[in-house]
Amino acid sequence: MKMNEVIVAIESSCDETSASVCVDGEIKSNVIATQEIHSKYGGVVPELASRAHQQAIAPVVMEALERAGVEKKDLTAVAFTQGPGLLGALLVGTSFAKSMSLGLKIPLIGVNHMQAHILAHFIEEPQPKFPFICLTVSGGHTQIVKVNDYLDMTVLGQTQDDAVGEAFDKCAKIMGIPYPGGPLIDKMSKSGDPNRFEFSKTDMPDLDYSFSGIKTSFLYFTQNQTQKNSDFIEENKYDLAASIQRHLIGMLMEKLELAAEREGINQIAIAGGVSANSELRSTLISTGEEKGWEVYIPKFEYCTDNAAMIAMTAYYQLKGGQLSDLTASPMPRWKF
Repeated sequence: MKMNEVIVAIESSCDETSASVCVDGEIKSNVIATQEIHSKYGGVVPELASRAHQQAIAPVVMEALERAGVEKKDLTAVAFTQGPGLLGALLVGTSFAKSMSLGLKIPLIGVNHMQAHILAHFIEEPQPKFPFICLTVSGGHTQIVKVNDYLDMTVLGQTQDDAVGEAFDKCAKIMGIPYPGGPLIDKMSKSGDPNRFEFSKTDMPDLDYSFSGIKTSFLYFTQNQTQKNSDFIEENKYDLAASIQRHLIGMLMEKLELAAEREGINQIAIAGGVSANSELRSTLISTGEEKGWEVYIPKFEYCTDNAAMIAMTAYYQLKGGQLSDLTASPMPRWKF
C-alpha cells in the first residue's frame, strides 16, 4: 500500500445515516444522523428509512470530510455497507458510494456490517489479540463468532429466529414502552428487582440461540396477570424490566461461557447495539474476573451503527486487496 490511504465510509443499513473518514487506519471523523421519525410507529419503517437516508447522506458525507480536514481529491477509496440490512436503506448507501467511486476514479469497497461491528474493537486501544471470541448482539443479529484474524471469522452459534435486540424491543412494546424499547428497559431495570419474575427458557442445541419464545412467554405472563389486575404492568414495570433483562442477559452469557470453554480462548469481546446494555457490560466484566478472561467492550459510540467501523473494516480489506466493483449490489441477508 502507498502512504496516506484515505477512505471515506458510508453506513446506511437501517435507521442511522453515518459517514466516517479513515487515514492510514486512524479514524479522523465519525458523523451519525439518527432518524427520529420511527419512534411514532413503534419500529423502523423501511420506506421512511430509505427516504431519510436520501435526504441525509450528502450532508453527512460532506460533514465527515470537513471534520477530518479532507477534500474529495484526497480520497483514495470509498467504502459502504453492502449488507446485511434493509434493502432500500442499503441501496441508498450503495448508489452514493458507487457514484463517488466512478466520479473520483477511486476503488470501491463493500463491507459486511456484522464483520464491521467486530472490527470496531480495532478503532482504539485496548485491542483484543487473535484468536478471540466476540458476542455480536444487535436488533437484527445475535452471533458468537471466533475471530482468527481481521478478515478470518467463523460463526460458532447464532439465533435461529429473533435476535436479542428484537426480544428487548418486543417485550418493551408489550409493556407500553416506546421504541426503541431496549435502552429504556435497561434504564428502568436499575430501579427494579431482577429476581421478582421468572420466564421460560428456550432449549437450542450447541451454541445457537432462540428468543422468539421469550417474547411469547412474557406476553402470556403479562396478559394473565393483567386479567387479575388491570394495573399490573404499571405497578410492576420496574421489576418486569429488571427481570426480563436479567433473563435475556443470562441466556446470552450461558452460551458465551460454553463457547469460551470449548474453544479454550480467554480473549472475549462484545459488539453491536445491545453491547451498550449496562447489565451485559457489567456481567461480562464480573464473569471475566471470575474466569480469568481478558474482556473487551467497545465505547458506546462504536456499539450502535456507525461508519467508523465500516471505515476500519475497509482499511483491512484494502490492505488485503478485497475490493468491489460497480456491479456490487446490496445484500440484505449477507452472512460471513
